[in-house]
Amino acid sequence: MQTSNTGASRTRQVVAAVIGNALEWYDFIVYGFLASIIARQFFPSDDEYASLLMALATFGVGFFMRPVGGVLLGMYSDRKGRKAAMQMIIRLMTLSIAMIAFAPDYLAIGMAAPMLIVVARMLQGFATGGEYASATAFLVESAPAHRKGLYGSWQLVGQCLAVFSGAAMVALVTHLCTPQALDSWGWRIPFVLGLLIGPVGLWIRRHMAEPEEFLAARRQAKGQAPSLWQVLREHRRSLLVSMGLACGATVSFYVVLVNMPTFAHKNLGLPLDQVLLVQMLAVGLMTVVIPLSGALSDRLGRRPVLMAFTLAFFVMVYPLYVWVAAAPSLERLLVMQLLLCTAIGGFFGPAPTALAEQFPVEVRSTGVSVAYNVAVMVFGGFAPLIVTWLSKALGTPVAPAFYVLFACLLTLLGTYCLKEAPRTLKPAALNLGVKP
Repeated sequence: MQTSNTGASRTRQVVAAVIGNALEWYDFIVYGFLASIIARQFFPSDDEYASLLMALATFGVGFFMRPVGGVLLGMYSDRKGRKAAMQMIIRLMTLSIAMIAFAPDYLAIGMAAPMLIVVARMLQGFATGGEYASATAFLVESAPAHRKGLYGSWQLVGQCLAVFSGAAMVALVTHLCTPQALDSWGWRIPFVLGLLIGPVGLWIRRHMAEPEEFLAARRQAKGQAPSLWQVLREHRRSLLVSMGLACGATVSFYVVLVNMPTFAHKNLGLPLDQVLLVQMLAVGLMTVVIPLSGALSDRLGRRPVLMAFTLAFFVMVYPLYVWVAAAPSLERLLVMQLLLCTAIGGFFGPAPTALAEQFPVEVRSTGVSVAYNVAVMVFGGFAPLIVTWLSKALGTPVAPAFYVLFACLLTLLGTYCLKEAPRTLKPAALNLGVKP
């Protein structure tokens, strides 16, 4: 089995994880951006609002499978290796993408159409449930001791690249296609292109090497991986702290990044293609902030960086929603998204490594999978549905801010209670390169 310790090999490890992660999340994100169109094609109703709720509920259905996939794939990763798990995840995701890309609509096959979408979303949720923990463990364990925050941050850079490319592709087809063409066949184009995840993702991940840190831990354990029950019994505090950390991250991700284009278009009346361009700019900025804050956490520690950016986000989110809702415009939306995405990026940078450091190597993938996916299922999966319902029920476009504020409070509590790993400082600790 291959191992890697050299700077050049570590660079390849990071590239493999980031590109594979970005390709995988791309199609997951595109569904959220195209929810209103998918609603009309697969969940027809006389009430457009009811159709949208059904499509968003289907987006959330996949999250019921995330803890299942997270546990099974996390245990598989701890027993068989990070590389084996990440290759399996790519295969499962490719199948689910193909099901959505080529599914006949409701007019063609009736109730079988939404059932296909539900099954595809469940399979997608199962695969994605194992991705975060496996990729995070892989990156952190591949890192030199003084750069674990930086290396872990690249996991979320991959997700940002997925949001950016997903927004770019949806903006392109929305701009080039007429409304009729977009509803008929144009919406499928981003999904079809996403099928590149198969050959490209598999090729990239086939060339990854298992981290030496993982192999050493497995040798010490003599190949005996702990059971799920043992993880739940012996690491209860770590699980609870990690759930708190993940709560605000997942809610902000799905409310501010994934659901915002649909929200701005439906609730604020802004043109979808231009809203997506705003989103691309904001996500581009966030992609730069993430590794910077990850590197900063290697010098200052995870807790102070996480706490500072979470507090900044908490203070800004409600006033910004009120400001944009008072006079909706692309300019105000851009300012809002740039500020919020800067704060989110600052939190995202240290977050993966902070989660990984709550668990020993031999149970890391399982522990992170359980904590992260339970938090995502409970708080993130139905976030688009919840904020859409809140906006309707409360009659105010600032309703999403209330849900985000609640999630931030839980994250502040988790951040306060997290376990700080010992830091190893080197002269180049803030260098953004990945070589030692």
